[in-house]
Amino acid sequence: MKKYIIPCSLLNFTAVCATIKKGSVMIMRIDNSFYFKNADEAAPLLVGKLLCIKKADGEILRMRITETECYMGVGDTACHASKGKTPRNSALWQEGGHTYVYLCYGMYYMFNVITGYEDDPQGVLIRGVEEYMGPGRFTKYCGIDKSINLIDMKTSETVWLEDDGYVPELVLSPRVGIGYADELDRERLWRFTDKRFFVK
Repeated sequence: MKKYIIPCSLLNFTAVCATIKKGSVMIMRIDNSFYFKNADEAAPLLVGKLLCIKKADGEILRMRITETECYMGVGDTACHASKGKTPRNSALWQEGGHTYVYLCYGMYYMFNVITGYEDDPQGVLIRGVEEYMGPGRFTKYCGIDKSINLIDMKTSETVWLEDDGYVPELVLSPRVGIGYADELDRERLWRFTDKRFFVK
């Protein structure tokens, strides 16, 4: 399997927005401008960030993202957008910051963060969080389903992203489960994993 490791120092970026102080660590809600990055730039930066979901009882789950994959629009044969716009994948055409949730194999919900500008379909699949590696496992754990599809994370008080300053060392490798895609797209190193959680 092809892979490449990026040192932490190459992935530093600043997120400035609403902040909260948790103990001695300053946690910042990711700035809205972040979501307008292209997916191949946003995907590695999302590893290590905190995915926050407010449950019906008011409890807030904060889960550190450990693995992502980017999907780069109509020219990427692994991306849903390559087959054209449909009611199922229309979230991809929203502006950056919206959620895209779909059911896979009739069993597992997949959670994606849309990036870039409106009508330029691309996004980042969240493949795992600490303790729950695998996109279906983590969505099952935190109760993600179609009810949070098309939520705008830039303004939502239900689903959002935070940064507490943690920057992981990353392993880059090919995306998983895209045997239907062209060979070139299958070989792209567009899966980004916190080195601590990488499994060949």
